[in-house]
Amino acid sequence: MQIGILYATLAFLIWGLLPIYLKSLVGIDAGEILLHRMVWSLVFLGLILAWRRQWAWLSNLRHQPRLIAGFMLSALLLSANWFTYIWAVQAGRVIDASLGYYINPLVNVLFGVLFLRERLRPGQWAAIAVAAAGVLWLTLQTGQLPWIALLLAVTFGTYGLLRKTAMLGALEGLSLETLLLFPFAGGALLWLIGSGQSGFTIATPSIQLLCMLAGPITAIPLLLFAAGARRIPLSLLGILQYTGPTVQLLLGIWLWHEPFGSARLIGFALIWLAIVLYTLEGLWARQRRD
Repeated sequence: MQIGILYATLAFLIWGLLPIYLKSLVGIDAGEILLHRMVWSLVFLGLILAWRRQWAWLSNLRHQPRLIAGFMLSALLLSANWFTYIWAVQAGRVIDASLGYYINPLVNVLFGVLFLRERLRPGQWAAIAVAAAGVLWLTLQTGQLPWIALLLAVTFGTYGLLRKTAMLGALEGLSLETLLLFPFAGGALLWLIGSGQSGFTIATPSIQLLCMLAGPITAIPLLLFAAGARRIPLSLLGILQYTGPTVQLLLGIWLWHEPFGSARLIGFALIWLAIVLYTLEGLWARQRRD
């Protein structure tokens, strides 16, 4: 239990501190960072698979075209999520990105109703209603939907839905996703370098090293999360997952001084209230079952 809490907390802290890493990639645009993330992730995951001698699952893929198609779709969704997040950080919208990961668990619940025929209890519906009120408030205050947050929440929620019904574990699934995208990412990266449009070639050695570290920075928290999820109750994992967006929010406010006035605070407060309602309702329902 304690090691599970440690693994999960480390995963969420790494994700929460990720904006610092992305901000340090000076001169590398969001699209190229995404390409480096895909390429170096496959290199890092390949080393892990080689170390563990975990190759047997690859030979079975030849007879599972539907599985490959499903993972191609999940890989594209993950790429869209990554690109949106990277762009938001570079554009000084870290607070908007954090909102997306506050909303994401409630989007997961809603997707469970829509696609997995799960039934929600009244308390869960109340939490979703309060979150919707928070999104509506932010929309009215800014004159537009909080599209960065919604896009992050929906793409990651849909990705999670696909992975929930997939037949591969965390390591194998992420490896397959990066393997499927590698020809496109590697080709695009070579084209950028060959045409002189790559920021990597003119970057300092330290920036180039940081680009190459995109692989372990991507894969390690995912593997820690998978290891932690196997050791602790889902309810506790659900509480710990708010560590990441909270760290991001604090970084956006205190480190980069992004605007966070009273109107925005009210919208976030409604989202936080929804999270509290959802968490308490889940704990109460679990106690009743026990």
